Amino acid sequence: MAELKVALKEWAVICAALAAGRQAVLLRKGGIAEPGGAFRVEHERFWLWPTYAHQQGAGVVEEARPLLERAVANRAEGEVPLTHFAEVERVYYAEDLAKVLSLAGLHLWSEQAMRSRFAYRKSGLFILALRVYRAETAHRLTETPEQAGCKSWVELREPLAADGAPVMSAEALAQVVTEVERALA
Repeated sequence: MAELKVALKEWAVICAALAAGRQAVLLRKGGIAEPGGAFRVEHERFWLWPTYAHQQGAGVVEEARPLLERAVANRAEGEVPLTHFAEVERVYYAEDLAKVLSLAGLHLWSEQAMRSRFAYRKSGLFILALRVYRAETAHRLTETPEQAGCKSWVELREPLAADGAPVMSAEALAQVVTEVERALA
């Protein structure tokens, strides 16, 4: 049995999109509490930790509003559902805003969110292509003070069973990777 002891915090609406196979791409900028405010891919396999910090309606495209509303409605204050985990397939870094904007349709961020995150501190964004899995066993955790705050990576108190089936076929993920590489070329 595989186990994971780390999670990546991401907007709850984006976690829902990843879980549904609606997207396999994450755009990342550093969290305030991260060293130097810069994001780093510290782990290649991790739980998806839905967060509501900084999540906002203007941050997602219009067609994502129902998914956003469901994510907000399902929120249990102080509890974190870990239902999906991910493996990093590819990591890219883009310093050209036009290339980042050309990724629209592969993720749910609005153009406004892409522009503001791209320009925050140092221009650029990380793009991660992920293989997402639905866990055979879902876990519900109580968020601790050490896990709270604006940071990307969260250490769990203990490793949790992380076995499951991918939400997207290998062929579909390969197509997403090809589209990202074409956009960033």
